[in-house]
Amino acid sequence: MKYSSLLTIATVSTLLSACGGDTGTMQYGPTVELPEPKYGLLPDMKVAKPAEWGDQRPTVPEGYTIDAIATDLQIPRQTLLLPNGDILVAEGRGGNAPSLKPKDVIAGYIKGKGTTSVQSGNRLTLLRDADGDGAYETRTVFADDLNAPYGLALIDNSLYVANQDALVRFDYEDGQTQASGPPEKVTDLPSAINHHWTKALTASADGQVLYVGIGSNSNITERGMTAEVDRALVWAIDANTGAHKPYATGLRNPTALAIQPDTGQLWAVVNERDEIGPNLVPDYLTAVQEGGFYGWPYSYWGQNVDTRVRPQDPDKVAAAITPDYSLGSHVAALGVAFSNPAMGQEFADGVFVGEHGSWNRKDPVGYKVVFVPFSEGRPAGPPIDFVSGFLGSDGKTRGRPVGVTVDPRGALIVADDLSNTVWRVTPVQNRPS
Repeated sequence: MKYSSLLTIATVSTLLSACGGDTGTMQYGPTVELPEPKYGLLPDMKVAKPAEWGDQRPTVPEGYTIDAIATDLQIPRQTLLLPNGDILVAEGRGGNAPSLKPKDVIAGYIKGKGTTSVQSGNRLTLLRDADGDGAYETRTVFADDLNAPYGLALIDNSLYVANQDALVRFDYEDGQTQASGPPEKVTDLPSAINHHWTKALTASADGQVLYVGIGSNSNITERGMTAEVDRALVWAIDANTGAHKPYATGLRNPTALAIQPDTGQLWAVVNERDEIGPNLVPDYLTAVQEGGFYGWPYSYWGQNVDTRVRPQDPDKVAAAITPDYSLGSHVAALGVAFSNPAMGQEFADGVFVGEHGSWNRKDPVGYKVVFVPFSEGRPAGPPIDFVSGFLGSDGKTRGRPVGVTVDPRGALIVADDLSNTVWRVTPVQNRPS
């Protein structure tokens, strides 16, 4: 989560930023030239005021339409498409401070207060479009009393949910609208302190392994390395036994995971470190190599050493893998999903990325869903805005996209945790008549 330092910033708002303005150019793609780091006391901060959507809606490309298929939710974060077309929505704030309440001003802005006053959901909500007309007329609470659910995965008749403190499993039958009982714990997940509480989740192509993304407990280990045990990595968990091991390390905050069709390759979007300038460090999209190390905390974007980290580890820096694709610094990517031909020719091959948006730049970035085109299985070309308008020309924020899910029939599902809405984007030719 890119906004967790905001609570600290609010308590010292009289201090001046020492990072300077937004100089330099945001860079995207597989090859970037990074600026020099700007060290300072505090980053620049600009969080736009929230506003109601009213009769407005997000902007999509020509030939596509967007509809709100669920509103008045309780912090929708990630979604999962079930085999019969139902959509599960994980609702729940979580957090890194047990005393944090929804009435708090900053937490209220980030999570939705100011548009609607809501409590954390801590539940799964099921949406159903029984007649296929694009309107999800049935809405039920599938399961509640969860602990900040985020990642979701379905393997055969088992529904897996990554709470902030444990991976749990429900029995699932096709067409079920409510869980038949409480979940079974598969394994505990690291949750002490929980500076980054979200636990991303996806299943391997063969259904044998569950991958869980676990974020760091700090920006750059300011709590000490003991707090970072089993953090800033992806776990591989045996879906049957719960046995787990590190799959890849050095990923500061892997907030969303997806399996590439055909190849079975694991991909992730990762939120990088803060407080060295408005154009550092790029959040990124990358294939995740088994046994790979991606730099955090010692270096970023390959072998760029972060001199703030003590002690240094030159061997780790030398082993650091450069990510595949820069999404831009501080965009706060929180969702990723591979596309398919049903989404239209221009958007058939690539990934959609939900960008929650920056809090620490004078000129905000993110606040949209972008499409990263692929060629021959790799990112190729600049990102294309697919759903935008969450940050309006009036400087007000009406939504913040999080999870994205592709419906193979030709639709993109977008969770918006500011307006507490789930949006559905479809090519015009796919809309029911």
